[in-house]
Amino acid sequence: MVYQTFITLPEYRRGFHLITRIIEAELRKIPDLPQSGLVNVFIQHTSAGLTINENADPSVRDDFETIMNRLVPENLRDYTHTLEGLDDMPAHVKASMMGSSVTIPLSGGRMALGTWQGIFLCEFRNHGGRRRLILTVTW
Repeated sequence: MVYQTFITLPEYRRGFHLITRIIEAELRKIPDLPQSGLVNVFIQHTSAGLTINENADPSVRDDFETIMNRLVPENLRDYTHTLEGLDDMPAHVKASMMGSSVTIPLSGGRMALGTWQGIFLCEFRNHGGRRRLILTVTW
């Protein structure tokens, strides 16, 4: 079976934002959520991404932002896609590097994330707006 729903996230500032609780809240709304299966979270945008990583120490999020900005800086003269702002082309590259989806196993009717793992929205635009996710559960 497959269950699918859409989630519209509030606007987040640029950076890495823990959204695990939002996903968990949506899972609790599913009637007859299976004990085992898979949860896929997909973001419908090309300038933001998703990742799973350390959820306990907020400095990890700051370090991710620092590293991504060093790897893919803004204001490079070589960029040709510049009509949407100086942060747009770097955001596209960063989103491709991080990815547009994460898949998590269900165990005991809950996401089987590790103790220190959380799901993050990686917002790469200065003003990215509300982001839309598709949550798909299969079993």
